[in-house]
Amino acid sequence: MQSFLTDRTQQVAYGGQLSPVHQLLFGVPQGSVLGPLLYVLYTAELGCIVQLHEMKLHQYADDSQVYMSITVCNTAAAVQTFTACIADMNAWMSASRLRLNPAKTQVMCLGSRQLVSQIDIRDIPVLSTHVPPVESAHDLLVVVDSQLSLSAHVTALCYMRSCYYHLRQLCPAARSLSTETAKTLVQGFISCRLDYCNSLLYGVADSLIQMVHSVQNAAARLVTGVRRQEHITPMLCNLHWLPVREKVRFKLACVMYKSLLGQPSPSTWPMMSSSMMMYSRWHLLRSANYRTCVVPRTQNGFGDRDFSVTGPRIWNDLPPELRHVDISFGQFINMLKSYLFRF
Repeated sequence: MQSFLTDRTQQVAYGGQLSPVHQLLFGVPQGSVLGPLLYVLYTAELGCIVQLHEMKLHQYADDSQVYMSITVCNTAAAVQTFTACIADMNAWMSASRLRLNPAKTQVMCLGSRQLVSQIDIRDIPVLSTHVPPVESAHDLLVVVDSQLSLSAHVTALCYMRSCYYHLRQLCPAARSLSTETAKTLVQGFISCRLDYCNSLLYGVADSLIQMVHSVQNAAARLVTGVRRQEHITPMLCNLHWLPVREKVRFKLACVMYKSLLGQPSPSTWPMMSSSMMMYSRWHLLRSANYRTCVVPRTQNGFGDRDFSVTGPRIWNDLPPELRHVDISFGQFINMLKSYLFRF
């Protein structure tokens, strides 16, 4: 750690000339493994500043997001609170040799279509500029829209120089490749994109699931050479590819398994709640060896898609042998995949 932070130098090359070597007093090498972790530790005080304004902060490396829950009638007061919070954050960052970039700052109102239409905000002052609200924004490669429908994300995933683009590029080469080689290429260029954050697709419109499923079918036809007139489901089974909807359930069920063992990932820990405790915690029932979770009650469709609701619901729908306390994670994955292929 000491060698990573101390005795570092910098030299600039410009126009074929080299500048003198300068000793660096601050910063870490760009692209390093410890860079994001050290930055989060360095900016940990930002969380305290945001809490003083009764707001919530989410950080990933140098990407900071500030959230607040408001009602339509309190919009003006919320804008003032947000502006004051940004000003305090900017003051701390300036004192800490950091810079808040207003040009990269985006503001978005989240809610149902009826509620968002009632919010009359044309722009929000951010330092010396005014930032208008946007309809969608990128959050770690996920396109989040104001209504949380994920329609913009699915469109970008399938069409905007993403999956279909790579399929067209791979199509001429796939004809001269073996099935295993083509499968490896498709998994590297297509499947990884379809699997990234796919748990967010739980509960979205069927039309969006069908769009993603069409991409998966096209990838399977590219690998196997099956024509469009032939049925694709047997080919998915031969490739051991779960359909999109079942793959979403597969990922959520795996997260639930680790959560019940006390091993949730850092990204899902804030979504854990006491509602995920097992029924058999207080009563020694005959079915105590089969873990069953409490499903919280919700008031709208947004709540139904929350992990604290979808996780226990998917877990309880699994057969008892998959919820047994003595089953290992490897056994759970194999049995779960076999179970989902039956659909």
